[in-house]
Amino acid sequence: MEKKPEKRGMIDTWIDKHRSIYTAATRHAFRHAFVVSIRDGSVDLSSFRTWLGQDYLFVRGFVPFVASVLIKACKDSGESSDMEVVLGGLASLNDEIEWFKKEGTKWDVDFSTVVPQNANQEYRRFLEALMSSEVKYPVIMTAFWAIEAVYQESFAHCLEDGNKTPVELTGACHRWGNDGFKQYCLSVKNIAERCLENASGEVLVEAEDVLVRVLEHEVAFWEMSRGGQ
Repeated sequence: MEKKPEKRGMIDTWIDKHRSIYTAATRHAFRHAFVVSIRDGSVDLSSFRTWLGQDYLFVRGFVPFVASVLIKACKDSGESSDMEVVLGGLASLNDEIEWFKKEGTKWDVDFSTVVPQNANQEYRRFLEALMSSEVKYPVIMTAFWAIEAVYQESFAHCLEDGNKTPVELTGACHRWGNDGFKQYCLSVKNIAERCLENASGEVLVEAEDVLVRVLEHEVAFWEMSRGGQ
């Protein structure tokens, strides 16, 4: 008996539709080459220090965003397992902040002197807007998945066969590129897909727009690490 193909969800459909920006966000091809430069060993370590300082500030702003996702999961999902998945992600951010602090010491980056650059500020303002009570649960879950998945896929790329990732950067790559984080991202994606199945046409339009905007902000963030704003 011929095996039926797996049903594709809205997120996969949107990724296919917006493949160029998704590739730019996760592979940083062409001029958005920060992660590619890590993988091929050509990364300018000053760019890595820039990314480290800026991402530390971003993660601190990401915490209240994830907290707002958790509140929506408790109120709007109807599935107790949603709360558990999001809570696990929120709890892991404490370890992530501690990791950044250790890396800051290692790389001589004083986070107290780091000023958020334009791309960072705009991304964080975008997250603050998503924290509004008016934003629907399927929309915020789509954004949450995209933010996490971009990092997972990007840094996993630096660990694939044939990589020349500098030894001193493999810790950063393993932090987001490991299989455990991949499975967590899949759990978030499954929640988002389930919500999108029952969403109205208006909500689907909003969720697709938010997905694209996350990818655009991610590309701008990587470009900032290469010396842009």
